[in-house]
Amino acid sequence: MRNIALIVSYDGTDYSGFQSQPGGNTIQDKLEQVISKLTGERVRLMGSGRTDAGVHARCQVVNFETSSTIPIERWAIALSTRLPNDIVVQSAYSVPDHFHSRRDALSKTYRYTINCNRMPDLFRRRYEFHHPTPLDLEAMRAGAAHLVGEHDFTSFTSPLSTKPSHVRTILETKLVHETRTEAEGLYANPIYNREWDERHYPGKTRGVIHLYVTGTGFLYNMVRIIAGTLIQIGESKIAPEAMPGILAARNRARSGPTAIPQGLSLWEVVYELLPEATSENLQL
Repeated sequence: MRNIALIVSYDGTDYSGFQSQPGGNTIQDKLEQVISKLTGERVRLMGSGRTDAGVHARCQVVNFETSSTIPIERWAIALSTRLPNDIVVQSAYSVPDHFHSRRDALSKTYRYTINCNRMPDLFRRRYEFHHPTPLDLEAMRAGAAHLVGEHDFTSFTSPLSTKPSHVRTILETKLVHETRTEAEGLYANPIYNREWDERHYPGKTRGVIHLYVTGTGFLYNMVRIIAGTLIQIGESKIAPEAMPGILAARNRARSGPTAIPQGLSLWEVVYELLPEATSENLQL
């Protein structure tokens, strides 16, 4: 038997999440069906993490065991040509028998994208949350900084969480600002322009904001709740200095709303045995 790891990218818009469900409309189900057709074997994938319905992945890592003799360099193209167009196997690796895509992950990075331009971007709307008013980017950065380290994230997980412990470690938070997008130039408004914004929203920023959260593990809805809370900080509804108190409260009612799923992507998973995901080895 061989243990094979795949790096998979997908648009999660039309799927019920990653993990297999009775209805069969999940990323795991589609991958397992195609692998089974290709090899004649019934396989069970292990994923680096679950993504909810509507959530995307740039770099989901899965592994499975097979007795197939297909050369490792043929797996990515053989699977991608048989999968739906919104699922792509970027690369395949032979890994040791003990490799497990979830347990062996050193860290994961999620990205949440917020479009603060006045009009939505027609061509990116499936991958970002449209927030039509500008946000206080520096306040959001200050609030996010309080999340770094080991904390009890009960305030930032769904009450439906079944995990025995909500203690998790965040290694890094980062907010990156796209100052101008193609859509912003196309839909520029001669009246509601930068000067108008500066009068009505002083100190706040338009453009596209990418929130990156890197940690050793995450809870159910954790990144989306972090994003929803930071958006409220950007709206000046919550002070960035309130973040330590929200953490300490261990009360879901103290944090912000759960941000909508389409803005979220599983961006990167890091291992000792696999190369890091870069624009060079992901065909995006």
